Amino acid sequence: MRRPTPVGRVGRIMRSRIRRHPTAERARHTKTSPGQHDPRACYSTRPNPTPQIAMPELPEVETTRRGIAPHIEGRTVTEVAIRQPKLRWPVSEPLAAAIQGKRLREVGRRGKYLLLGFDSGTALIHLGMSGSLRIVKPDEPPRFHDHFDIAFGNRVLRYCDPRRFGCLLWVESDPYGHSLLASLGPEPLGEDFTPEYLFQRSRKRRVPIKQFLMDSKTVVGVGNIYANEALYMAGIKPIRKASTLTKRQSELLVAQIRFVLQRSIDQGGTTLRDFVGGDGQPGYFKQQLLVYGRGTEPCKQCGKALKEIRMNNRTTVYCTDCQR
Repeated sequence: MRRPTPVGRVGRIMRSRIRRHPTAERARHTKTSPGQHDPRACYSTRPNPTPQIAMPELPEVETTRRGIAPHIEGRTVTEVAIRQPKLRWPVSEPLAAAIQGKRLREVGRRGKYLLLGFDSGTALIHLGMSGSLRIVKPDEPPRFHDHFDIAFGNRVLRYCDPRRFGCLLWVESDPYGHSLLASLGPEPLGEDFTPEYLFQRSRKRRVPIKQFLMDSKTVVGVGNIYANEALYMAGIKPIRKASTLTKRQSELLVAQIRFVLQRSIDQGGTTLRDFVGGDGQPGYFKQQLLVYGRGTEPCKQCGKALKEIRMNNRTTVYCTDCQR
């Protein structure tokens, strides 16, 4: 019998583990005055306890990029140590020799992939479900789940990943043409993600709007938390068909997706000190959430209990009155 490919095996393992992943901790509700119609006005100045995040999403990856870039951009690789090559896909064998002694031009990002750009090629890094990158001193001993180091003289970029669903790949050609990146949709904060694009893309799509938004071929980086929040702020029910989206709703949805993601990235920027000899956490920001993790609690606009369902095995929370 033909053995499944590594990607297929990982896919099945990931689905199995996601099903067993504990339900996110519900955030504490702070009652607000009735009659508020702008969802953004409902945010409290005191953040809710952060629900457990299943995997790093776009704001976390962008926070990681901003955290590590100032410490390694423009510097030369002095050593590469691969302690565990068996990640989601095997670490590319030519990588160590290809970047040894080479100068890192820039740290970029495409979707949830980090791109370490050298003149000779690009190192493609994905954090998977539990990965993180941090800057450490050369004499700091690695921990059990620290799988690879890229040293830049007196500072080391170290990758930790308990579940080993991340990746480190070497791409000599145009990285944007790589099979992992070529089919990705536009960046949600970029110029190509417009209301007209979203409206046209949603035509004849009968899948739920939330599922449509979380498809990386539609737009990258709109994870479960951000899809829940953006749909609530735009007043759109997550279970309705994507094809029913109007042009006006497309405008609202694009604006709210941009707002939620940019706000999360900005909050993540306050934790960049974690990347320099800290606890190694990838800078998860304290989130102030309106619906995600608040199922059965009162809606912050109308006071009705929020409804929580499972959609594609992901938590979906919405208000049956405020979202149509």
